[in-house]
Amino acid sequence: MKLTNPSEKKVCFKIKTTAPKKYCVRPNSGVLDAKGIIDVAVSLQPFDFDPNEKSKHKFMVQTMIAPDGEISMDSLWKDVNPDNLMDSKLKCVFEMPVDPATTGPQENNVDVSPAVHEEKAKRIGDGVKASPKPNSTVEGELLKAAAEVKHLREEESSLRQENLQLKEEILRLRRSPAVAALDSTAPILASGTAVTTASLPMMYVVLALFMGLVGIILGKFLL
Repeated sequence: MKLTNPSEKKVCFKIKTTAPKKYCVRPNSGVLDAKGIIDVAVSLQPFDFDPNEKSKHKFMVQTMIAPDGEISMDSLWKDVNPDNLMDSKLKCVFEMPVDPATTGPQENNVDVSPAVHEEKAKRIGDGVKASPKPNSTVEGELLKAAAEVKHLREEESSLRQENLQLKEEILRLRRSPAVAALDSTAPILASGTAVTTASLPMMYVVLALFMGLVGIILGKFLL
């Protein structure tokens, strides 16, 4: 940073920054003679770059006409009247280092002729054309397997519906008044065993249990 005093009087200056821990400024304050010029060294200290801070680092150069007599810089800036201050603001712009591996022949600002660009584009196009195509057989097998799984799930759902219908039918038969009356007047066999209509729906119970077992097996297979 170069500071120039275009006036005919001495000027005091002070440099401030929004990130004081990340910069080393030498000198950060002083007195500049009339028509004088001074170079200020600004060094960025090592730190972890945060993209959110990309446009937040700023500098401000404050100046004022130096008072007559001996100058104490510490007390001068503490007791200064804000109306006597002049300031200039500067914004920092971060330029990330260029990776030579990505720049290729353009390193050191060497221009590349159109023929080289054309040849490079041709090689890239050949590479795209030479890329392997997806295996259509594998895709076909995957689609076939997905269709089979869908079919099995539909069958499982159908079996569950049939199972529920059978259970409802059994409950309906058990609650039927006609069935209760037949149970009370059931004939006695020679062996002494009563033949009741309650033994008739046993076939439905066995069938319902079988269908439920099939549904469980299919569910484990699909999961």
